[in-house]
Amino acid sequence: MTDPVPRAICLGEAMIMLAAEAGGAPLEDVETFRRSVGGAECNVAGGLAALGVPTGWLSRLGTDGFGKHVLHDLQSRGVDVGGVEDDPTRPTGLYVKHSFNGRTQMHYYRSGSAAAAMDPAFLDRPAVRDRLAGADLVHTTGITAAISTTAAEMLDRLAALRDTLGFTLSVDLNWRPALWRDADPAPLWRLLRAADVVLIGADEAVAFAGTSDPGELRELVGPRSTIVLKSDAHVALALEPDGRSTEVSALTVDVVEPVGAGDAFAAGYLAGTLQGLPMEQRLRLGHLSAAAVLAVPEDHAPPPDAATRQALLACSEAEWAVAQVGPAGVRLGGVV
Repeated sequence: MTDPVPRAICLGEAMIMLAAEAGGAPLEDVETFRRSVGGAECNVAGGLAALGVPTGWLSRLGTDGFGKHVLHDLQSRGVDVGGVEDDPTRPTGLYVKHSFNGRTQMHYYRSGSAAAAMDPAFLDRPAVRDRLAGADLVHTTGITAAISTTAAEMLDRLAALRDTLGFTLSVDLNWRPALWRDADPAPLWRLLRAADVVLIGADEAVAFAGTSDPGELRELVGPRSTIVLKSDAHVALALEPDGRSTEVSALTVDVVEPVGAGDAFAAGYLAGTLQGLPMEQRLRLGHLSAAAVLAVPEDHAPPPDAATRQALLACSEAEWAVAQVGPAGVRLGGVV
């Protein structure tokens, strides 16, 4: 049996993540690191696949051992990687996650990576073009626009191909000021204004656009997209092009580690979009997917099983309000 054609494509850099395991020691004293795979778009790809959406991930990787591990990891999670291009001269990027004095910091080593060499011609590779042509949805982030000038040009081309190939274009802002230092964010504004779905956190909206007001964001981003705004009060608001708005509060979570939760939310919301769920259930599925990641130390985690997801998507607002998520799983509180 052949693998299903990916309905969703995620385009962007994956990196090796090395998590310090020294119990809160300074980075210079850490001797042991735990390896895993990270990167916004590949996190979303894995989340979509875990929710039953045939998903592919497109990028470039070094032919080093780290690149091979990325491929093996994503394949083991059910993600199609047949469109990934190998680079024999540039390395696979990596980053170090380190917690000390109650703060978690990321240290990135991605300059000159294989993924940073993506350019508009990358989209013309047959393995890439065929997957884009067969996709219902293509997802990327502002990080990809920031990693190189050529990658930003590639995303301009992607937006133009959307109008030709007919897929839905989803963009998560993922504002990273350090990546835009001394750079003009105009390519990111173009990408957001071309998108059909814009995912954005309230804190990063203020840092990037100077506001988290939904109406002001609508004026800045333009009329095309559904804007999904995640607020500091843990409420997700979807503002559709026709003016309809839907709000859903997050689940109560015993938080272990916040990194990766935004990507999981995106995966849940986009899976609900592809499944044709009502807007409230799309937002609930986003919150539920994010909660599963918040409850573990890794950047990604499997979502609750299908029966639990279905129960939470169909429950009343009062039942949703008392559901809780922790390391042991979901406490439904009478939902089922």
